[in-house]
Amino acid sequence: MATPYYPDLPMPLPLSIQRGIHLFLLSIWAAASALAAPVQAETVPLRCAPSGELYHYRWALLQLALDHANTGHADYRVDQIDSTLTSQSRLEAMLRAGAVDVLALGPNQERLAELQPVRVDILRGLLGYRVLLIRKADQARFRQLSPSELKRQIRFGFNSQWADVAILQANGLTLVTSPSYPNLFAMLSNKRFDAFPRGVSEFAKELASYGHAYPDLGVDDSHALFMRYPVYFWVRKGNAELAKRIEDGLNLALRDGSFKKLFQQYHQPEIQLLKQERRSVLYLENPMFPGPPLPHEYSWWLPSGIKLHPLP
Repeated sequence: MATPYYPDLPMPLPLSIQRGIHLFLLSIWAAASALAAPVQAETVPLRCAPSGELYHYRWALLQLALDHANTGHADYRVDQIDSTLTSQSRLEAMLRAGAVDVLALGPNQERLAELQPVRVDILRGLLGYRVLLIRKADQARFRQLSPSELKRQIRFGFNSQWADVAILQANGLTLVTSPSYPNLFAMLSNKRFDAFPRGVSEFAKELASYGHAYPDLGVDDSHALFMRYPVYFWVRKGNAELAKRIEDGLNLALRDGSFKKLFQQYHQPEIQLLKQERRSVLYLENPMFPGPPLPHEYSWWLPSGIKLHPLP
C-alpha cells in the first residue's frame, strides 16, 4: 500500500542532519553552562609550625579564620610541617626565608621587629596561666613555701628559645635553661632545677607523654603563676594580604561566636579544672604588656573567684 502524501506538511530532515543539529545545540549548552558555573578557587597550602598535639587548636583556629575570610581568590589549606626537632629561632629564620608561611607563637621584641604579627590573642591569655611541674617527693616542701620563698629558693627550668623566658627573668626568678624542650623533663628529674612552669593546657599531655620515662614527676598543688602573655599568628614581613585575611577571619569568627565555640571545645578540660583551682596564683609582670590584666581579656576561662597575688 502506498504511503499517503500530504503536500501542506514539510518533509522531515534526513536523520544525519538531525543528529548534526542536536550535537551543535548540545555544544552551545555545554559552553554556556561552563561560563555560568562559578570558578573554583585555587587551593593553596600554608606551611605552618609548630606541630604536634599541643598545637592542634591553633591550626584549627587558623583554618576557621581563613574560611571565614574567604575572598574567592584562593582557598587556603593549613598544613603542619614537622617541627618536632626544630628550635623556635630556626622556625623564625625559615619564616623570614619563605620556607614557612605561618607561625603561632608568643611575642618578644625580636619577633615584633623582624616578623609580622596578627595582633589577636588566639589563646585568650590562657597560655599565661602556668602550673609547676615538680618532683613528687618535693610536694611537701612546696606547700610550705611562701611567695617570697618561692622566688628566692626555687630554681625554675625553662627553654632558652621561648619568648616568655624574658618575663621570668624580669621578675627576678632564678632560671636554668636549655635549648632542648625534651631535655627539660630529664633535667627536672635529675635535680638540675626544682620547677618547670607549664601551661594549664600543656601539663597533662606532657605528663602523659613523659611520665613513663620520668615517673617521679608530678604537679605542685600549692602554687601557680600568671602573666599577660598573648599568642599571635605570625607571617613574613611584607605579606600584608595573608596577615589581613587572617586578622579579618579571626574578627569575623569573634563576632559570630565560632572562635569562642572552638576555644571552649578544645579547652573544656582546662576550663573545668580552673573552676576548682585552689592554688595560690602569683602574678608576674610582663614588661611588654605592663599593668594589671583586664578581666574581659580572660573571661572565657578564668573564674572570677581566682585572685592574683603580686610576686614579692
